[in-house]
Amino acid sequence: MEKEQPKACDAKYYELLEELQALDFVLVELNLYLDTHPGDFQSIEQYNKFSQERMRVAHEFQQLYGPLTNFGHAFSKYPWEWSQTPWPWQV
Repeated sequence: MEKEQPKACDAKYYELLEELQALDFVLVELNLYLDTHPGDFQSIEQYNKFSQERMRVAHEFQQLYGPLTNFGHAFSKYPWEWSQTPWPWQV
């Protein structure tokens, strides 16, 4: 029997999207800082740690709800998931 897929817009959907937004914010800020402080080893370690965490959360989201981005950055299950809404940027 096929496992039922969680529905878009349930509580977990929003929880994971919010976590991705927070991680993206941290990564942008660290990226900007590292542009002017490229030798800050501790900040590079933080950037790499948060990058790994973002990949983990994005993978979890995509396993549950489908792709976050297109053009080869995320897989699709069968049937093609891009025709299903809402898309993450619509909520």
